[in-house]
Amino acid sequence: MAITAGMVKELRELTGAGMMDCKKALTETNGNMDEAVEFLKKSGAAKAIKKASRIAAEGICKVVSEGNVAAVVEVNSETDFVAKNAEFQNFVEVVANQALATSATDIDAFLAEPWKEDATKTVNDALVEKIAVIGEKLSIRRFEKVTADCVATYTHGGGRIGVLVAAEGASDDASKEALGNIAMQIAAMNPQYISKDEISADEMAKRKEITIDSSLNTPNTLPAPILNRLISKAIAEKVWSDEDIATYEEQKNNMKFLFNFLSEEAKTALAGLAMADKDSIVAEKMFMGAVDGRVAKEIKEITLLDQAYVKAADGKQTVGQYLATVSKDLKITKMVRFEVGEGMEKKNEDFAAEVAKQMGM
Repeated sequence: MAITAGMVKELRELTGAGMMDCKKALTETNGNMDEAVEFLKKSGAAKAIKKASRIAAEGICKVVSEGNVAAVVEVNSETDFVAKNAEFQNFVEVVANQALATSATDIDAFLAEPWKEDATKTVNDALVEKIAVIGEKLSIRRFEKVTADCVATYTHGGGRIGVLVAAEGASDDASKEALGNIAMQIAAMNPQYISKDEISADEMAKRKEITIDSSLNTPNTLPAPILNRLISKAIAEKVWSDEDIATYEEQKNNMKFLFNFLSEEAKTALAGLAMADKDSIVAEKMFMGAVDGRVAKEIKEITLLDQAYVKAADGKQTVGQYLATVSKDLKITKMVRFEVGEGMEKKNEDFAAEVAKQMGM
């Protein structure tokens, strides 16, 4: 029986096995789809099927570069043991080089393109075959590629973190060295934005609203005049218990430690009064000044150019100021930071429980 491309495609979709394995299985079974599936299962080429529901949250973030182009990939495994395996690491190396050369703009297109080492396969075919060999669920989770006048890469923790930085305006050795330092900064400090100009007005408003509510729900952080007014109200309206009122009378000359002695009920009641009086408190300049200060500090911590440069001798120089000393023309246009398993739920293994289960205990 003639084996068609459509039959191979159908078997691949059923099993997740590689194209050549599917073709061989169909040839060996004279085109019988059910027998071909069984053939693949027996040969081990369809091992990926059983592993599809497992969680792969370990792995490697690999960075590669060539000239003014750089790429980073995250390839996941189920265990750290496999992540340290030479065969897995070699596979990740090839995937990273594939990403460096790719024209794909999303992971689906990337997985569907011809495999760098064997154009008769796709990237996904190569992944499925590697799953069968290694015996764990593997996943090519994501990739990113940058092209610019100047690029730098950095990995940390044996591939736990991978960073790319791209900049325009300069590409001399000093600029390349500076960008390498910034890549290390990104790995260590994990900024969310290059500059505060990237933060939308809506997000700024949201951050401010969150800070307002957070301040009101932690009354001990409120300016003293507002806090004292809320305490007077809690006492006058008998919101506090007699015991908490007595505690306040004992500690009122030492307000710094008052909240160490108040009951949780008293703290919650005070926060409730603050939230109920939100409009009038927000209208007070002293309160909003404190809120604006907290928001500004938070923004400084999450924007790269405003962060304190970790190598600064005085501990005060910002990343932006450091870059300006290297080249006033050097402008960072993109940063990418991958960390293995970030945002993924990791499975908690109870080895003793698993052994007990298998022994019927």
